[in-house]
Amino acid sequence: MFSSVCAAIACKLAASGHSVSVAESSTGGLIAANLLSVAGASSYFRGGSVIYTRESRHAFLDLDVIKLKGLKPLTEPVVAEFARAARLKLDATWGIAELGAAGPKGTPYGHAPGTSVIGISGPVNASITVETFLENREENMVQFTEAALTLFNTTLMRSLESRPTT
Repeated sequence: MFSSVCAAIACKLAASGHSVSVAESSTGGLIAANLLSVAGASSYFRGGSVIYTRESRHAFLDLDVIKLKGLKPLTEPVVAEFARAARLKLDATWGIAELGAAGPKGTPYGHAPGTSVIGISGPVNASITVETFLENREENMVQFTEAALTLFNTTLMRSLESRPTT
């Protein structure tokens, strides 16, 4: 789907010896599938989970429930905690998390369809909020996936550029 950005990510991860794990909700596994589409992914991809329900979140992630209690749902601080949990669960260098409302309806918390938050946890942390303003579930899933991969690639670049040279 997004082969050029995934190839760039794969190159950076392989060259740096870094690894990644993913916890995604409304993208339904598309982030992991794209990362795995590059030959040699087994050298850097630790694993991924679709955390679409509360039960799956408890089963696949060790979330800090006390920290999450004070945060509003579907916000960048929440997704940052999910990214951190994804990274720690599989002892990866990087964790990617995505939470969202793909549509056609919004969330019980008042977020419109086409809203997603994406977080990156690692040597450099990053997060974004994506709003497509679309009710088309499939299109939102694709746009959220592209946003997550782009953010990860940019964050990786920032991390590797800021490393001291020997």
